[in-house]
Amino acid sequence: MDDSNKKPRFVFIDLIIYISVMFLIREIYFSQFNFITNGLFWSFSTLLVATILMRLRNVSWQEIGLFKPTNYKKSLLATAFIFAFTLLSIIIFQILKDILGLQITADTSNESAASKFGDLAGNWLLFFSIIPFIWLQSMLEEVLDRGFLINWFEKALSSTWLATAIAVIAQAVIFSFRHSYDLSERSITVGLIGLAMGIGYVCFGRNLWPLIFVHCVLNTISMLDRV
Repeated sequence: MDDSNKKPRFVFIDLIIYISVMFLIREIYFSQFNFITNGLFWSFSTLLVATILMRLRNVSWQEIGLFKPTNYKKSLLATAFIFAFTLLSIIIFQILKDILGLQITADTSNESAASKFGDLAGNWLLFFSIIPFIWLQSMLEEVLDRGFLINWFEKALSSTWLATAIAVIAQAVIFSFRHSYDLSERSITVGLIGLAMGIGYVCFGRNLWPLIFVHCVLNTISMLDRV
């Protein structure tokens, strides 16, 4: 049998393993540690699985987006566009929600922002102590959700333009559901961010650094809103 016909099936098995670990690992929660520590544990565990699968398929992180930009001006323009496109997507959603009178529940997560990150109101010391870890988590999410997932979905679906479209949508849905196990305003907003990031990834040379920078900025803005 032609090995080329086997590869999509093997990669599909990779996806099943990866996504299963991604969600199952979140069932492990060390109560003696805070939410950020547990979040990094989940992400690094998933990163380990992704790295093993990539080694098995002879794919490097550089190949899927962690490479030095060849043109910094274009990279800056890509970063600006992705940031604007992401914000515009969220704004359009909010406008449509109000115009159509959609009754969408707020975040139903059991953990409040205070229980996740501590009481940030007026606490700049706490903000500056946790923001580096927020940035690290932002980077890991881009590397895994955009870098790994999009490429692996494409490989599993034979790398056609339709496969790319499905890959971008699928990773956005997974990104959304992983943040909020419901259909709430937060989950839709996170899904739109994932969709915008995914589109930016495939449209601007598949370099992950602009996405990482935008993700860090968005999470910084979100955290500043709590101070």
